[in-house]
Amino acid sequence: MVDWAEECDVLVVGSGAGGCCGAYTAAREGLSVILVEASEQFGGTTAYSGGGGVWFPTNAVLRRAGDEDTIEDALTYYHAVVGDRTPRELQDAYVTGGAPLIDYLEQDDDLAFVAYPWPDYFGKAPKASATGRHIAPVPLKVPDEPELNESIRGPLGRERNGEPLPDILIGGRALIGRFLIALRKYPDVQLHRNTPLEELVVEDGAVVGAIVERDGERRAIRARKGVVLAAGGFDQNQEMRTEFGVPGSARDSMGPWSNLGKAHRAGITAGADVDLMGEAWWSPGLTHPDGRSAFALCFTGGIFVDQDGHRFTNEYAPYDRLGREVIARMDAGEMTLPFWMVYDDRAGAVPPIAATNVPLVETEKYVDAGLWKSAETLEELAEQIGVPADELVATVARYNELAGKGVDEDFGRGDEPYDLAFTGGGSALVPIEKGPFHAAQFGISDLGTKGGLRTDTVGRVLDTAGEPIRGLYAAGNTMAAPSGTVYPGGGNPIGTSALFAHLAVRDMAGN
Repeated sequence: MVDWAEECDVLVVGSGAGGCCGAYTAAREGLSVILVEASEQFGGTTAYSGGGGVWFPTNAVLRRAGDEDTIEDALTYYHAVVGDRTPRELQDAYVTGGAPLIDYLEQDDDLAFVAYPWPDYFGKAPKASATGRHIAPVPLKVPDEPELNESIRGPLGRERNGEPLPDILIGGRALIGRFLIALRKYPDVQLHRNTPLEELVVEDGAVVGAIVERDGERRAIRARKGVVLAAGGFDQNQEMRTEFGVPGSARDSMGPWSNLGKAHRAGITAGADVDLMGEAWWSPGLTHPDGRSAFALCFTGGIFVDQDGHRFTNEYAPYDRLGREVIARMDAGEMTLPFWMVYDDRAGAVPPIAATNVPLVETEKYVDAGLWKSAETLEELAEQIGVPADELVATVARYNELAGKGVDEDFGRGDEPYDLAFTGGGSALVPIEKGPFHAAQFGISDLGTKGGLRTDTVGRVLDTAGEPIRGLYAAGNTMAAPSGTVYPGGGNPIGTSALFAHLAVRDMAGN
């Protein structure tokens, strides 16, 4: 017997894009909803996103910007890059479901989006889009909303470096802020922070509610329609990462501290099947003085070299592909961490990175921590970073030869639209020739794990026999990602989270 402390139609666990979109959909469909967030702030990993975008082909925002893409082309691209690693019907549900969701959300003036060109991440795949299938939330000024601003996680500069809180919400913070404002219109909504999920309540094979902890007290919440698990990944739980073989370290993940996998554990205990548990959304990680390697992208120069002083990849490739290349070479015993970005002095000692995500601190702090090295010659730089001098000199010479030709015959840098997205119209191959020479240390980071509970096309969680568990749904990084072992384009993680939470609640409302 359970002593229910609260009741609702829909219980949503998590407050990132999925949690907020699920709660909003429930409220708008006339259902009572309780949202519980484990941490002290709303937003989850979504709130850290610089763009906060979603990959939703053929949506109305793109159409207004002149997009002529077709859903058939988008499906062709997605199928080509994902392959058969995940069910085709799940892939189709994601690709085709985004545009209707944007139609639904844009009926509310509080939810506004803008086209945000961002090339697909496999530019040579069939029907890849050079401008992308990506939109982002419109920034939101909140100078008179200090409580709202404080309640949303991030930005990273504030959390890690103590920077002032800006009074404009951008990227993922804007998306979360817009959902929170939109939810104010509906009276039967409760939002609780500092309320982690402890376990699901199962009766006669159906999930009928959950046990949460609030103010040190365990409380049972009955959910008449169902529970949506949209609590992010388990990226910050090193024990789970080790158990399921996720490369890298919890310390270097970009997820908030509260991404501990409690929703995963609760779902598994309730009988859920899982998939992709060793996977994450990868990226190279620039190492900062606090010892953490953080997601970095938009490189505008330099090359990566390994412990042998050899260049090993297309540095301008999409971040997940770069991360996977490093992991694959490590698994093969060909590479160790750290690796180094080597660059010249044409823009000074700061690495040529347009988006470090975690803002840079003073140069001397990186130098004092041994993370950034400088030398008058490449031979001296090689000694400082512990690689063979003759190999580094030869590597740079070969790269400069390719830069002179304007064609990267070794790794294809500049061959795809994404490679050129941050070059300002110039070449992707920037020579390394102006001393002094520099090197910046890198490791592996991730944007969160992407393995989780297996679901059907409306987010219903499946048991080990492939049957839906009544009353239990999952979205985002708590579900096994439709994209499998690849990252098709910017906005896939947030898009997956928002869409499947929305579909889950619509399914509840229809039942």
